[in-house]
Amino acid sequence: MSNLYRILFYGVFIKFIVKVILGLNIKNLENFPKEGPAVIIANHNSHLDTMIIMSLVPFKQLLNTHPVASMEYFMQNRIFSWFSINVVGIIPIQRLIKKSKEHPFKRIYEALSNDEIVIYFPEGSRGEPEELSKLKSGISRISQEYPSIPIVPIAINGAGKVLPKGKILLVPLTCQVLVGSSIYWEGEREMFMKRLEMTLTTLIEEGDFIQWE
Repeated sequence: MSNLYRILFYGVFIKFIVKVILGLNIKNLENFPKEGPAVIIANHNSHLDTMIIMSLVPFKQLLNTHPVASMEYFMQNRIFSWFSINVVGIIPIQRLIKKSKEHPFKRIYEALSNDEIVIYFPEGSRGEPEELSKLKSGISRISQEYPSIPIVPIAINGAGKVLPKGKILLVPLTCQVLVGSSIYWEGEREMFMKRLEMTLTTLIEEGDFIQWE
């Protein structure tokens, strides 16, 4: 039943909101992964970011695509946890380092080993609208573990204005997305992180995006 809920949520409800009510301007959609395994990374200014990316996922891959999300935020209570896992399809991860027998990326690794698509926000948490925060190194550990799996960078513009952090009502503005070319592990963590940050920054700057007032 949870599979049906997720298909209806993303395939009908979210696609309608993102593509019909808000509108979406997409560039280089051909770079978007059609199947897994793959890791999608993007700048993160709003909860709407995940919905925008999921609206681009091919219908047959909806059940095989999972956003990585904060366990501390999305697993606060039983009802919210159930919805986050079964409908949104998140992979919960601890942002705060705690002692645990389980590797913090275990569920991400399992998804990639099962040829699934993972959505990962390397900034770690939502930042200010249209500003890229410093990337955290977790993505480099994932890529190092699976060097042959593509990292697909995406720049999202407008989501931080449409649904700002701490708000629940949508502002009807068109969002824009630019999908970059795949990046692969190169063998050195610092250089890899610099390349990711430069790639996302370039996508944002070269995307010919609307400059929101």
